[in-house]
Amino acid sequence: MTSASATKTTIEFNDKVVRQFMLASIIWGVVGMLVGVLIALQLNFHQLNLASFLSFGRLRPLHTNAVIFAFVGNMMFCGVYYSTQRLCKARMASDFLSALHFWGWQFIILCAAVSLPLGLTRGQEYAELIWPINILVALIWVVFAVNFFWTLAKRNEPSLYVALWFYISTVITIAILYIVNHISIPTSLTHSYSVFAGVQNALVQWWYGHNAVAFFLTTPILGIMYYFLPKAVERPVYSYRLSIVHFWSLVFIYIWAGPHHLLNTALPKWLQMLGMFFSLMLWAPSWGGMLNGLLTLRGAWDKLRTDPVVKFFIAAVTFYGMSTFEGPLLSIRAVNALSHYSDWTVGHAHEGALGWNGFMAAGIFYWLTPRLYGTKLHSQSWANFHFWIGLVGILIYVASMWVSGIMQGLMLNATNPEGTALMYPNFIETLTSIRFMMGSRIVGGAMFLAGMILMGLNIFLTIKKGRAVNETREVVLLTRGDKDTMSIKDTFINDPVAYILGGLILLLGWLFLPPGADIVALVCTCIFAVLAVKKFQQGHARWSLWYETMLNNWLPFTVLCFVAVALGGLIQIIPTVAVNNAKTMEDRIQQPYTPLELAGRDIYVSEGCYNCHSQMIRTMLPDVLRYGEWSRMGESIYDHPFQWGSKRTGPDLARVGDKYPHSWHYDHMKDPRQTSVGSNMPAYPHLFTEKFDQRTLPRKIAVMVQLGVPYPAMDDTTIKTKAIEQGIKIVQDLKTQGKAAEPDTKIVALIAYLQKLGKFDAIKTEEKLTKTPAGIPFPITPGIPDKFRSASN
Repeated sequence: MTSASATKTTIEFNDKVVRQFMLASIIWGVVGMLVGVLIALQLNFHQLNLASFLSFGRLRPLHTNAVIFAFVGNMMFCGVYYSTQRLCKARMASDFLSALHFWGWQFIILCAAVSLPLGLTRGQEYAELIWPINILVALIWVVFAVNFFWTLAKRNEPSLYVALWFYISTVITIAILYIVNHISIPTSLTHSYSVFAGVQNALVQWWYGHNAVAFFLTTPILGIMYYFLPKAVERPVYSYRLSIVHFWSLVFIYIWAGPHHLLNTALPKWLQMLGMFFSLMLWAPSWGGMLNGLLTLRGAWDKLRTDPVVKFFIAAVTFYGMSTFEGPLLSIRAVNALSHYSDWTVGHAHEGALGWNGFMAAGIFYWLTPRLYGTKLHSQSWANFHFWIGLVGILIYVASMWVSGIMQGLMLNATNPEGTALMYPNFIETLTSIRFMMGSRIVGGAMFLAGMILMGLNIFLTIKKGRAVNETREVVLLTRGDKDTMSIKDTFINDPVAYILGGLILLLGWLFLPPGADIVALVCTCIFAVLAVKKFQQGHARWSLWYETMLNNWLPFTVLCFVAVALGGLIQIIPTVAVNNAKTMEDRIQQPYTPLELAGRDIYVSEGCYNCHSQMIRTMLPDVLRYGEWSRMGESIYDHPFQWGSKRTGPDLARVGDKYPHSWHYDHMKDPRQTSVGSNMPAYPHLFTEKFDQRTLPRKIAVMVQLGVPYPAMDDTTIKTKAIEQGIKIVQDLKTQGKAAEPDTKIVALIAYLQKLGKFDAIKTEEKLTKTPAGIPFPITPGIPDKFRSASN
């Protein structure tokens, strides 16, 4: 477009929605972290579990959801809306959609804040919200996506800046992850069962869980970093080329890394190794992004002494580097054997959530507020104090969790030199040893919370002395021929895409082909990679032109992001569809729950017991000595949702069935200190008076049948009768042990469920023996491809 034909206009950015998301983030951040301090106190002082709706098991999901989706989510939308308008030189496409997005998101958060303490949950980490709320999340996310992509389409800047790449990948990937992981069949308005079960549910959940961290807490915040950090230090991004490598490496590799959350479990070993392999590969691009951020400060390091915004940004990027170093480290199987189920993982999570996300949020808010309200920040010294109290708080929290996690992991895994007995057989002994660190986390968390409150007050006083202003800017309007002219054909039919897809196909051959052929595929992959590098060296100008052209076209770029993300998910999930059924199990299969046991399981999930107890005995000698035989893939095949857990504040329950009499569980739920001296578990007195839900039991059984659980034909009356009859038997047994209960109470249903755990039916097959890592013989069923066996093989 020539200057003579250029049409100029003045636009006013929609900064109202930016202000709204910023204020919402601050408010919800304080609420979420206040709940975090409360549950940290509850872990030390069980008396603070004041009511069923204020118990640790119900508040912990509220804390994680508030921090992730309310605090970081609102901060992300604030940064995206502000930067997208300026990078596109266009106002957001629709003020209505922007407002609907904001108010819809806050309504979702309020629904979560009410439903989670009431025990209405799906029982999966970071995916606890019930199905009606999930539908709302999907709809509001679509509203955001339409508004975002519509703005890209009407932009007045031809090229997509690097921040927009990260936003595009976030919008696309979160939609895929959230929808797939939350596919459920409702049994009532507030309850549903996941269509996935057992090992497949575990894989899909951590494909979602890990990549929710990647594409909700990382990629959009990296996009925000690429916009706001150069603005704050008044320097261009250090390396444009490095940002390209950083982006595409993260998008492609991150999606494969989820299985590292399931190491040493019943997950097929090839998937475990795949997750570990790609997790280790994440070191390079993650640190490339960190260095790109830090080196952007070149020539402006003096700002680090005087500007609190720069302090927050640089500390945040440093925490990003620390967290992305620690993540791959924890994905190494030997390290994971120590860290998993311990506080080390908790420390790692907070390192990212508080250090990376929390400090980025503070930096953005301190930078934005004077510009959004046309005034100076109320107090620079308060902002500096916030930085230091927040930094010290994070370090105390993370260090205490490192020490706690490593100490407890070492104690739980310690055996005598012969490997025949545990050194610390009493689980509570390990809890007692980390009491000081569990107290230290309260101090660290409280300090960070104090900093958040101080920031809120500082920003409130800044707003009070200023007034809301929307930036206006004169822009040159682009015509249709100046952008978005690349066809889908030109996007995909070219050397870069051909070589990437060819290499990926050969790599998949290495993963899936039988022994011998997989080595050939690996060799071919290496040769193909060398050829691709030579081809790039010969025609790098042509490859660069293709990429630069694509950056002027938002739709082809988006499609390429979608393909990169979808491939990784499909390759991991589809094989488990074939293997996760009764016909392919190895030597045992789970017994379906009776109606009463199913009701008890729903109570277990509702109370959030999975937050403290796992149901997965790993293929490790200490786990086997402590809890019994390692868990097989077939032993959770009917679990909708799976309950493998990710943290052991209490012992594993996979084989607790019939380990104790009914009266033990009765006393344990009434007052855990009666049966386990020194326990920090809360009491559950409401279970002894509240009735379990008989009305929806028939519908729950019907949904289980739909999902493939082999229940015999039963009418509604039979289902309810069977539940009460089993309850009467438990009550009679309790009576002989001096305990009183009614057969339709929740405690009876929960006892029935706990006594069922670990029950299975043996599968009679021709067997051959191998040895587990613990050196104990284990039968292998012929006919199952080795790569699809559980890790115990």
